[in-house]
Amino acid sequence: MDKKALSERDICTKYITPAIDAAGWDVHTQVREEVSFTDGRIIQRGNMHARGKRKRADYLLYYRANLPLAIVEAKDNSHPVGSGMQQALEYADILDIPFVYTSNGDAFLEHDRTGQGDVIEREIALDAFPSPDELWARYRQWKGLSDDAVEVVLQDYYMDADGKTPRYYQRVAINRTVEAIAQGQDRVLLVMATGTGKTFTAFQIIWRLWKSRRKKRVLFLADRNILVDQAMQNDFRPLGDGMTKIRHREADKSYEIYLALYQALTGPEAQQNIFRAFSPDFFDLIIVDECHRGSAAEDSAWRVILEYFSSASQIGLTATPKETRDVSNIDYFGEAVYTYSLKQGIEDGFLAPYRVIRVGLDRDLEGWRPTKGHRDKYGEEIEDRVYNLKDYDRTLVIEERTKAVAQRITDFLKGTADRFAKTIVFCVDTEHAERMRQALVNANADLVRKHPYYVVRITGDDDVGKRELSSFIDPESRFPVIATTSKLLTTGVDAQTCKLIVLDANIGSMTEFKQIIGRGTRIREDYGKVAFSILDFRKNTDKFTDPDFDGEPVQVYVVTGDDDIVPPDVDEPTDEAEEPLRPTRPADPTDDVAWDPDAPPQRRSKVYVNGVPVRVVNERVQYYGPGGKLITESLRDYTRRTVREHFASLDDFLQRWNAAEQKAAVVEELREQGLFLEELRAEVGKDLDPFDLVCHVAFDQPPLTRRERALEVRKRDVFTTYGPQARAVLDALLDKYADEGIEDIEDLTVLKLDPLRQLGAPLELLRSFGGKPQYVAAVRSLEAELYRAA
Repeated sequence: MDKKALSERDICTKYITPAIDAAGWDVHTQVREEVSFTDGRIIQRGNMHARGKRKRADYLLYYRANLPLAIVEAKDNSHPVGSGMQQALEYADILDIPFVYTSNGDAFLEHDRTGQGDVIEREIALDAFPSPDELWARYRQWKGLSDDAVEVVLQDYYMDADGKTPRYYQRVAINRTVEAIAQGQDRVLLVMATGTGKTFTAFQIIWRLWKSRRKKRVLFLADRNILVDQAMQNDFRPLGDGMTKIRHREADKSYEIYLALYQALTGPEAQQNIFRAFSPDFFDLIIVDECHRGSAAEDSAWRVILEYFSSASQIGLTATPKETRDVSNIDYFGEAVYTYSLKQGIEDGFLAPYRVIRVGLDRDLEGWRPTKGHRDKYGEEIEDRVYNLKDYDRTLVIEERTKAVAQRITDFLKGTADRFAKTIVFCVDTEHAERMRQALVNANADLVRKHPYYVVRITGDDDVGKRELSSFIDPESRFPVIATTSKLLTTGVDAQTCKLIVLDANIGSMTEFKQIIGRGTRIREDYGKVAFSILDFRKNTDKFTDPDFDGEPVQVYVVTGDDDIVPPDVDEPTDEAEEPLRPTRPADPTDDVAWDPDAPPQRRSKVYVNGVPVRVVNERVQYYGPGGKLITESLRDYTRRTVREHFASLDDFLQRWNAAEQKAAVVEELREQGLFLEELRAEVGKDLDPFDLVCHVAFDQPPLTRRERALEVRKRDVFTTYGPQARAVLDALLDKYADEGIEDIEDLTVLKLDPLRQLGAPLELLRSFGGKPQYVAAVRSLEAELYRAA
């Protein structure tokens, strides 16, 4: 057998797998082949979407379930033994795997990422592949795991009846956290983008530490009821009777797993600090959900809980680590042991990409100045100055502007042919949210007449709206469709099918902006949710260009000495709290007035004007592009750019096309790059096949339609060497190509379809060419004739 003639799959079957098996790896429980660990980035253009190529490892070798130690990249024997190393190293870095191997069937090349040995890379014989115990011993030495720590590290994950396992990044987050706790690290920070399963990750961490008895009493802290209730009902459910929620300020000490709101444990009065009913060493593990909020500030009333239970190991979970001069997750929890960003989640295809529609209203872009003596709708004279976006709906209300925003939202939903797409409209405050609700009701009167809950206001001060929250986030519930809000839906709300986020509030905080964007990042393909849109009326999406938007958190040290202390941004929502939060600073720090923390909050009075015309001046659409950049381009421009990134020149594309045994493989390759070939064909307006589409759009070549190509072949009369039945088959294949394209004629099942099945049975048709190999050769010859002019 000529080894160099074998395919990559043959090399795996005949050489690599036997070598791994002989080394003592159990191929049934420790070895997985062709493991896809990403879903493929979703590429969106208009109402169309496609998925990019998944990342796939040839082999993953596990010491125990969810504890991979090695990755093996295979190549056929025409490649050198180390040919796949760079790709394997990239995958190993993503998957957090220490030992990396490549092979072409002659030997293995090992790369040791632990740095423990004298040589980083070495070639080893096929019969010298390391055993599981050998790699585990090297792993233990690298990590410095004691015997006690090993018991925890090897504790199994929880496995449900459906066999659900953590995604690769959840596994990395869980393993790193469990290892850190097992080795005595008592403060751990995990940064994971909204929608990536922080609660499921927290559950698996608790499960492994609890089941190994390393941690016996656990407290899970959050600051909203919905966060606690969702956890208990979903991811934490396997904890069963060992779990309770602290309610009504009662300290029942008979449980092992406790879930609680900060507000249920603390209060302005000493007797409300129910957490002190537990001894300081009662809990040995505390997990803080959304730790960028209350517990991040050093002087927060909620930080006292963590300090009281300071002997416990404490894990902070956040999508948006908060770093200001006064508020630092890193200062308290330490550097994140793992970060899985929004950008990485979108690139992997686990989070939904977005498009941004920036809407410019004339009054927003130019400002508005009242004429002399202009009075508001109640007859009061309006201060003569220029008003702008900072004023609108905060101190000045232009009623026509609210109607214009509501109408543009409605037009967008109508334009996408999906008026039932779940939509969240973020407003300046609850009063603005109510006015927006009214405007949207009037703009969608046809649907509201039939469905009164088509539009609702969901804010903390509205019990009816809050009752509708569960229906809004339920994928099975069609109504409500549009929710107007101010703060309640900014975070902690699992709105899986939200397709449109509308920004009509000035969002100053990057943390809050990230949280709002996170409302749309979940994917539910079973409900048609694969991407979302952001309709921005306030220039908030400028933050996408800020390096802090999706960058690594940077330590901000506490200011000391004579430096001025800027009051920290407080984004601790009180909606859904069991107890009201005691404010720590004025709601508006720009108010230069004496402040009494016990006085009722004072609202700025608003000026209401009407009769001011408002219109849309411009609108720009941008898409999430490779590398997380927002790009503005048409479908044609996107195709041109993508093809030219994949093929250096027209000659490069022609060479790839002509060399392909099946043109369908090249077509699939193009689709995996996110090219919308059918939609592009419709935009071009001609019945072109993928070859002509690419040559025309990407390389400016004059195109031929499929029928024109088929006609050119017939003119050349190239079938004369075949018998009558074979000529009839080739002629029918030409018709099939002209009608349906190149992919159909390459599939043998075409012989079972009209008009070919009318010419004879498939075996009879193959015999007319002398057999299957001769038929395949004839089809390739036909394809060569179709593209001969090119």
